Amino acid sequence: MRKAVFVALVVMSACMPKSVPLPTVSFPRFPDFIAPVVPAELANTAAAQNEMRGWTFLQAGDLKNAEHEFTTALKTTPAFYPAEIGLGYLELARRDQKAALTHFDRALEHQGSDASALVGRGQANLALNREADALAAFEAASAADPALTEIAQRVEVLKFRLAEQRIADARAAAAGGRLEEAVRAYTAAIAGSPGSAFLYRELAAVERQKGDAAAALANFRTALDLDPSDVGSVTGIGDVLEASGDFDAAAQAYTNALAIEESAAVQAKLDAVRARAELARLPAQYREIDRAEQVTRGELAALIGVRLAPLLQPDRRIEAEPITDLRGDWAASWILTVARAGVIEPFANHAFQPRTVVRRVDLAQAIERLLARIAPLKPAAAKTWESTQWPFPDLASTHLAYPAASQAVASGVLTTGPDGSFQPSRIVSGAETVEAIRRLEALATLPGSGKAPR
Repeated sequence: MRKAVFVALVVMSACMPKSVPLPTVSFPRFPDFIAPVVPAELANTAAAQNEMRGWTFLQAGDLKNAEHEFTTALKTTPAFYPAEIGLGYLELARRDQKAALTHFDRALEHQGSDASALVGRGQANLALNREADALAAFEAASAADPALTEIAQRVEVLKFRLAEQRIADARAAAAGGRLEEAVRAYTAAIAGSPGSAFLYRELAAVERQKGDAAAALANFRTALDLDPSDVGSVTGIGDVLEASGDFDAAAQAYTNALAIEESAAVQAKLDAVRARAELARLPAQYREIDRAEQVTRGELAALIGVRLAPLLQPDRRIEAEPITDLRGDWAASWILTVARAGVIEPFANHAFQPRTVVRRVDLAQAIERLLARIAPLKPAAAKTWESTQWPFPDLASTHLAYPAASQAVASGVLTTGPDGSFQPSRIVSGAETVEAIRRLEALATLPGSGKAPR
């Protein structure tokens, strides 16, 4: 009987699982794995012992025995989430990040603020190139356990890398014309770095491309609030305001930009918007001259009066006689100025006839008188255009208008036809007249000043 009992005990002993001796771990195989903290109420359980043994095997590199211990802990106590964390890190060691995420997520269902599970989840997502998810997990881990200083440093590195990638994606989308995508990328970049003025400026530029002036203006102004010295945002505000027709406000913005940093390009913008502001204040009839098929004497006088005002000092030899037909005419003030300067004279009956169309010969005569006022400023050039005898096939040198036509062409203000003809009787268009006045402006400009004399 005793012999039978002894044999039975030997057989049972042979069938029982043998405990594998724990290895000595001098140098952890996975030093960046964070061991989970076992809750106090489970600290003295068999599951806790299995978890401790499993972690020792894991850091020794014995993944098979580590898995056995973690699995045994869960069989004993299914709610023992530290073993799920251990299995998560075990899968990280095997480089199966997706399987690791499954275990970490199960652990976090039990304890959502477990720093070890959160760090593991971050490491798995990072290996899967899901940097945004990794950053969220590491940030949560750092909040759960502020003592994890290495994780806090990793958070900062990831923030920087993620911001760089988002900015690169945003710029690439903008350059490729994918404006909605660019807006989303810039918005994400701003969420990660809300204090970066340049991000708001670049987003504003994309919004402006989209045609959303209000959003562009708001983002430029936010950039400027963050960095008052951001000259690009100040200039951008000017661009948006100019495009919306608020020329005076745009001019102020460009002036503010120049106060921060001198720039020839911004100065050119300022000069242009001031010119547009001045033009906007002029009568609608004036703004339509360049599109007119023909120009009247009144319109020509207005162009000269506005664009070449510095050349229009009154001619003392001309008596200031009244002009009888200007009442109610929109160009009356400029007509009087031009007439008293002797550039376009009224007729013998004291009528100006502002609605009479201008022919090439009429325009040439006005140009000749303006060239006489420019000549003292450009004596060398004046000597050339005054001495040139231009050979017109349709205008004899004995013709009364020949000197004016010759000077107008020799100075480069007017051009001839393809056959060299002057075409004195041809009615001039608005575009042709505006171009002639522009060339006179260029001739009247003092070298180095960029401005006509006053």
